[in-house]
Parts: sequence; C-alpha cells; structure tokens
Amino acid sequence: KIIVGSYMGYLRIFNPHPVKPGDGVQPEDLLLEVQLREPILQVEVGKFVSGTEGLHLAVLHCRKLCVYAVSGTLGNVEHGNQYQLKLMYEHNLQRTACNMTYGPFGGVKGRDLICIQSMDGMLMLFEQESYAFGRFLPGFLLPGPLTYSSRTDSFITVSSCRQVESYKYQVLAFATDADERQETEQQKLSSGKRLAVDWVLNIGEQALDICVVSFNQAVSSVFVLGERNFFCLKDNGQIRFMKKLDYSPSCFIPYCSVKEGTINTLVGNHSKMLNVYQDVTLKWATQLPHIPVSVKVANLQDLKGVIVTLSDNGHLQCSYLGTDPSLFQAPRVDSREINYEEFDAEMKELQKIIKEATKTEDILPKSEKHRDLIVTAEVSPDLDAESQAIDSEVKAEAVPSVTVKITIQSRVTAQKPNLTVCVQAPLAVTCDQFVFDDLEPDSSETVVLSVFLKGNCSPSELEGNCVVSYSTPTGIVKVAQCNFRLPLRLICFPAQPSKAANHKLTIDTNKPPISFLTIFPDFVDPSEDDQANVLGFQFLTGSKTTLLASKTSQRYRIQSDQLEDLWLITKELMLRLEEHFKKQNCKDFTCTFSGSIPLQEYFELIDRHFELRLNAEKFQELLSERAVQFRAIERRLLTRFKDKTPAPLQHLDTLLEGTFREVIALADAAEENQANLFQAFTKLKSATHLVIMLISLWQKLSTDQVAILEATFLPLAEDTQELGWEETVDAAISYLLRTCLSKSSKEQALTLSSQLCMPKDTSRLKKNITLFCDRLAKGGRLSLSTDSATQQTAVMPG
Repeated sequence: KIIVGSYMGYLRIFNPHPVKPGDGVQPEDLLLEVQLREPILQVEVGKFVSGTEGLHLAVLHCRKLCVYAVSGTLGNVEHGNQYQLKLMYEHNLQRTACNMTYGPFGGVKGRDLICIQSMDGMLMLFEQESYAFGRFLPGFLLPGPLTYSSRTDSFITVSSCRQVESYKYQVLAFATDADERQETEQQKLSSGKRLAVDWVLNIGEQALDICVVSFNQAVSSVFVLGERNFFCLKDNGQIRFMKKLDYSPSCFIPYCSVKEGTINTLVGNHSKMLNVYQDVTLKWATQLPHIPVSVKVANLQDLKGVIVTLSDNGHLQCSYLGTDPSLFQAPRVDSREINYEEFDAEMKELQKIIKEATKTEDILPKSEKHRDLIVTAEVSPDLDAESQAIDSEVKAEAVPSVTVKITIQSRVTAQKPNLTVCVQAPLAVTCDQFVFDDLEPDSSETVVLSVFLKGNCSPSELEGNCVVSYSTPTGIVKVAQCNFRLPLRLICFPAQPSKAANHKLTIDTNKPPISFLTIFPDFVDPSEDDQANVLGFQFLTGSKTTLLASKTSQRYRIQSDQLEDLWLITKELMLRLEEHFKKQNCKDFTCTFSGSIPLQEYFELIDRHFELRLNAEKFQELLSERAVQFRAIERRLLTRFKDKTPAPLQHLDTLLEGTFREVIALADAAEENQANLFQAFTKLKSATHLVIMLISLWQKLSTDQVAILEATFLPLAEDTQELGWEETVDAAISYLLRTCLSKSSKEQALTLSSQLCMPKDTSRLKKNITLFCDRLAKGGRLSLSTDSATQQTAVMPG
C-alpha cells in the first residue's frame, strides 16, 4: 500500500494494480481518503499499540500525534471493499513538531517507540500510549532530518552547525529531564547528566534526508543526502565514501543491490531526473515528468522494484525500470562514389538561398505599404461661426475656435480603438479622448472637435497630433498617428501695423518679395492696397507683431515688442513662402539670416523663468514651515481640550487662525507663481524655437543638425521643480562642447556630473550658450559621432 499525507490535511491510501503502461488511474486503486483537520507533517507505520504486534498508522500534525488502526470489510464485488480509519490514541504536543522517527528504542521487543523533534530542539519520546521524557539537544538552532539506528541504538540528526550528530538512547534516557531545566549552570556541570553527543562529523552543508540501511550482503551504513553531495558513513561516523553531485538533489532512497558488497541509491533532482548510483558510480539516469519530493522502492502485486515518486503538487507515479541498454550497433554502410559536380551545384543553390535570407530588409520589419488602420485629420479652412471655446482664461472680446475632423479608416478588424488628440497647452480641445466599438474591416469612424486658446499666453506650437491605439484579433496592440497644423487666425487677428518695436528680425531670401495679398489672403483686406507690403498681427493675449516686405531688396522684416511673439509669425511666413514657391515649381528657394542672434533678450527670458523656479522653491519651504507650526499648535490645543481640568487657551486659538490664514495665503501665492511659471516656460519655448531657427538659417544647417539643436535646447515637454529646463539644457550643451565642438583633447577629457540638480544661478548656462554660438560661428559642426578623430576634422574644416 502507498500512504500519502498532504499539507491540506488529506490522508490517502492507494493499492495500485499494474495495468498497461500509460493507462489512467483505476477508481478502485484508492482504498481510503480522509480529510483530517490539520496539515500532515509525516506518516509512519509500526507497532505503536500496546498488547498487539499489528501494524498501526502514526500521523504527525503540528501540535498533535495520532495513532490509527486501518481496517477493512469485504464487499461482494471487487471495488465493494470498505476501509475505515479508527483513532487508537492521540498525544497533544506542548511544542510545534518538525519531524519524527520510530523504532525499538533501548532494544525493546515486539513494539515501536516514537521520538518527535520539535521546532525548538526538544526530542519528545513516547512509549506507545504514554509520554516517556523530553530532552533538549545541545547548541540547537534549527531542526534537521532525524532517524533512528537500531544497530547502535542511537538517534542521528544533522544540526544547524552543518554536522552529523549521533546521540545514544541510553544517554538521552539518563540525561537531565527537559522539564527540570531550572537548575543553575553550576549544578548542571557538576551533576554529570548533561546530554553528551556520541560522535560528530562535519559535512559542511545542510542535509535534506538521512537513511540508515543494512542489507544482508552489504556493510550496514548511514546515508546522508546533502545539498551538493551524498555521504555514506559507518556506524561510528567515519566516511565510507561520498559522491559530489553536479545538480540540486530533491530526495533519495538507498536500496538493495544485486552486486555483493555494494548499495544502490536512487537520487531525484530538481531537473526532473532520477539517477541510479551503485555506491559512487552512476549506473542509469531517467527523466521524470515532475520534480520528485519523495521516492521509495516497492513490490506491488507481482511486480518487484517499482519506483514510487511524489511531486510537491501531489502527482503520484509508480514507474518501472525494466529495460537493459541496447548494445546493438548498426554496421557501416559501404561508401558510395561521390558526384562532386552535383555537390557543387547543390552548394551554390544553398548559398544563394542563405544570401537571400540574410538580406537586411528581410530581418527588419517591412514597412507596410497599406497600413491596417489610417487616421487622418482635416482642419477646417475657416474659423467656427459660433466659437466652441469653454472656460478660456483669455481676456479678449471673442476667443475663436477651429473645427478639426478626424477620420479613422480600418482595413482589418480593429478591437477597442482609442483615439487621443493632443495639442500643446495653452491650446485646448473640446474633447481629447474617444473610445469606439470594434471596427469591422473596410469601415470608418469620424469625430469632430474644436481647438481654442485656453491659457492667457501665446502657444509655442500651432501643431497637434492624433494617436489611435487598437488591438488586432490576435491580441497585438498597434498604434496609428497623424499630425495636423492649426491656422494662425486661431491665436491672432489682423490689426493696424505699428512702426516702433523693441525687437526686429530681418530674413533674407533669394527671390523677389511676394505681395502679402498672395501669401496672407486670410489677413489682408483686398480693398486696401497699402497692405501689400506691410501687415499687422494682434495676438489674443494683447501683444502686437508687424511684418514688412522690402520693396527694393529681397528681405522681410518681423518686429514686435516681445521676443517670443516673433516666433510664430516668422515660422508662418517661412512656411507660406515655401508652399508658394513649391506651387510654382521653384526648387532653389532658400532663406538666410545674417544678423546677430538676439542672445541678450533670450537670456532675460531664461532669467525670468529661473527666478520663478526659485520663488516656487521658496514657497514650498515656507509652506512646509507653516504646516509644521500649524500641526504643533493643533496638538497643543488638542491636549488642552482633552484635559479633565480646563486650562486657559492662552491665545492658542488666535495663533491657530493666524497660521491657517498664512497657509492659505502662501498656497494662493504658490498657485499664482505656478501659473506665471507655466507662462514663462511657454514664452521661453517660443523664444528657443526662434533661436534654433535663426541659428539654422545663419549656419545653413542640415535637417540632422537642426534635430540635434532641437534635442539640445528643447529636451522637456514639461518643466517640473525636480527636473527643470536650465539644468537639462546646460548638461546637453556641455556635452556638445566637450565632444563635437571641442577645441582640444583637454576639453574632451572633462567629465560631466552624472546628477542633474537645480543650479544656484544661470550664469554658467548663459556662458555655455554664448560659447556654443561662438564655436558654431568658427566652423564647428554638430554631430553625435563619438569618434574624436572624425570630430576634430569636422570641427576645423581645412
């Protein structure tokens, strides 16, 4: 019979019948299944009941030892037999049990005694129905495996010092009782009843299991399975042999060998293998379908040598090694004549296939000519007749809005498409998230939304983008996106040009100037002829910009009172000029800038932004101080109110109210500062875009170099207290000055600090930007190549 106990408290007894290999389990194989109330730690079978030498079942729970009798009554048919479990007696344990062993301790005849090891190192011995005595193991830390050797009448365990220890039963019986351990250390030393170890062997590793074996023809031995070795010891603790394992074992069982003087051992491991050793020689290895946690060898029905394995999730398997290795070797085939011409032709064909397969375009994913899902955005040419702007902070009389129509066309089944529309603050959309039902193949969805200016400052970008994320039926998440350009009329309207201005820019072109009637038809009234060369733009936020075209030379001038307001008008002018010449099939149109880069005005915007960041830090400190003060006053007040004898408040309530007002005022000021900081960052972004554009026109930079410039000066979409614009840009420019714009190898050797933190002031950043423009003026070129030799030649042409 096979008895299995589980941590779920199930006790099962099986009596398997040999069937054809691979057949399923038979219902009558399970003789008995009982659910006990507690987890089962160990089950053993022995002569545990007094007055009879019949076998009984001992079951160890955490705090209980139960001994059962298993009995059966015959039924009329094969599977009609009934088995039941009857409790003979139980011992409630005072300590949590770990494991147990049994045997005829002290050479007693015809009955088995039980020894239980507790988690705190006490050995509790039971003489069947009565508790005999308890002994503490010396120097105990953690419990290890425990077994009893009847030949030497001793208990063998592996202590947490990683050594095998043997204790004689007689020494245990005469040692001081564990219940009388209150005596002093001095008495204990003098009494001579201390628990002394019989022998010790240091194995240097934790043990998984111990087994004591004695077969007729072999030397009686103690087997210990460690985590990396297994040891065979003599009865006096000397090593007979040991085997180093090159895997992590999980369980083992020594059994009788056919060869005289040797012992076979089955060792299961965590690689789902079962190895058969004859002493130290590996004789056979076989694969198991699971990791065994327990292995035994059994004789079931008429089949000898059945290997019973149990996995940790309760998979019980009876298997059999009933085969001999085949010693047959196939005879060599007579070698044929080789046709070398055929071989060459086949080789060439194979090489051709390999060459085709290793082409790079096949390794990289092919760009889809026909995309599965296409998203398009169409911006209405006119502003909305009735503005859709909601909660706008702009002080203008009317805040216009423009309609954007977004269409999603799907060629395949798109599951749960989700559309997100993004525009840069201070612009906003009436609705930015759309979730659709699943799209069928060749179907489309259209949504309409409006874009308007929400914040009270001009945006740095007039572009938006739509992103659609969806799943294919196979579960792959895909994304489709498109960009759209918003009209300039959304943020400004035509106004009277002004002659005076603080900031002026001149853009040179290589073509005669175009009348503004042609390129700005939405801003020019055709009845007024004087607007052909001069144009005024009034921003919704209040500032004004003027655009002039020279009548004699090929130049345009943009002027405004604010540096950041020049950006959008300059960009719009260049885009419209490019579109105009593209329509006329003129391909050599270029713009250049020959003036000086307005760095001083740009630095003022940087300083303004940085000053507001410092203010935000100051407000944060003050708020935390006031909050600490507020909580301290609260605690004082609370103790006053809880006091049984009322004490005067001593104006604590006045202090609390005053502090509360201060906290609110500081929070309001911090919020206002945050709004100003956002506006300052938007203006700084606009001015940065302008500076990048002027540098690229001035130095005639390629698109790759403009991309490096943008990555350097506009690294953040959003500015935060922890990671701000100043320190990020400073680190990026320092890197470029140290690599592709360096003058000497000494500069290249400078190391950059790995931590970005807010600087004390902006002087270093301004110095680096000036130096950056200076190096570009002297012929420096931007590149991200790390090869210093190529950089040197790139920096100093000729």
